[in-house]
Amino acid sequence: MMRMVDIIAKKRDGGKLSREEIEFFIKGYTEGSIPDYQASALLMAICLKGMDMEEATHLTMAMVASGDQIDLSAIEGIKVDKHSTGGVGDKTTLVLGPIVAACGVKVAKMSGRGLGHTGGTIDKLESIPGFNTQLTREEFIRAVKETGIAVAGQTGNLVPADKKLYALRDVTGTVRSLALISSSIMSKKLAAGSDVIVLDVKTGSGAFMKTVEEARELAEAMVSIGTRAGKKVAAVITDMDRPLGYAVGNALEVREAIDVLKGKGPEDVREVCLTLAAKMLELAGKGSFGHCRELAAQAIASGAALRKLEQMIRAQGGLADVVRDPALLPKAAHVKAYRAKRGGYITGIQSERLGIAAMMLGAGRATKESTIDPAAGIVLLKKPGDSVKEGDALMELHANDETLFESALAELDIAVAIGDNVPEPAPLVIDFVP
Repeated sequence: MMRMVDIIAKKRDGGKLSREEIEFFIKGYTEGSIPDYQASALLMAICLKGMDMEEATHLTMAMVASGDQIDLSAIEGIKVDKHSTGGVGDKTTLVLGPIVAACGVKVAKMSGRGLGHTGGTIDKLESIPGFNTQLTREEFIRAVKETGIAVAGQTGNLVPADKKLYALRDVTGTVRSLALISSSIMSKKLAAGSDVIVLDVKTGSGAFMKTVEEARELAEAMVSIGTRAGKKVAAVITDMDRPLGYAVGNALEVREAIDVLKGKGPEDVREVCLTLAAKMLELAGKGSFGHCRELAAQAIASGAALRKLEQMIRAQGGLADVVRDPALLPKAAHVKAYRAKRGGYITGIQSERLGIAAMMLGAGRATKESTIDPAAGIVLLKKPGDSVKEGDALMELHANDETLFESALAELDIAVAIGDNVPEPAPLVIDFVP
């Protein structure tokens, strides 16, 4: 008979867990027969001793099997999904989803809400008046079949093992484990049922993985798990040492995404989105990466991607007129400038600090119970490399409560660095895996 204490001791001593042992743990912990203290002990042993890719894959698949799995077979053709490890100003789904759908590939995306210094994709979409992210499974599949794209919140009993384990890891110092991070992300992606998964792995000051080496290790682990599970998976490592685009905040980011789909907007957002869209189209069989990038660029140039966003918003009950008139999006009652303390060149903006400042204004969640203000956030007027004079406006802070400005401005004093020399520009797209 299998005993949890033996499994803990085996991993503590550096042993390799079998598929049966991992399944015993996940099943027992999800059902409640294995207590928190034993689960915590095993998680710590995994953090300290690690897992090989076979163990990590068994862990992922056991978590997938802990709950519902979405069957997308009713939707014809290849279905694609994308996951970002999160960043400041990361509105890529709002741009590349419509691009890929406009190129004839179905996008079936389950997204989460943000916790911490940024809103998630669901929070951004819910800043569009009337937009419904809480679709039933039938509504989700129908929307993808009819418009080629749907983005919805996770519904039903999807990967309950991950929900329980993540809550425990959060309070036991066991979040930072390659096997546990990669299995947590991939279990949700695999349960969501798509054929193709492209991972946007961020690295830098505003990312969970601070170094390129850490980001590459995570990307390789997730690609390996997904490939072993029979999916087409690739990862793109992108820079998050600086915020993506100029807008940080939910309605502000929707407005910027619309600009990009109109052929305007920030070049960095366009570049990352075209790269990710091209990789999704390539894995979906639309041709070489170079050809797929041309297809993606043409979807913007022709207006097809913008029309696809409009269709998606309408299909999910939202006010589609925001695409033609972004002024219909929520606007903050108060706007305040953040000004340069000295002249010179902006040598850096710490993305994480910028995100925290936006959260203080109401754009993110300090706790799960926090309410997001869709209009709150920050718009950058200058970015790293730009020259500034003392007193120049560097950012606009948007809030519905003027008392929130003071603490956000203090955070920005830490976030912004101004020096005498122009900084070397870092590449936006750092690497591909594989």
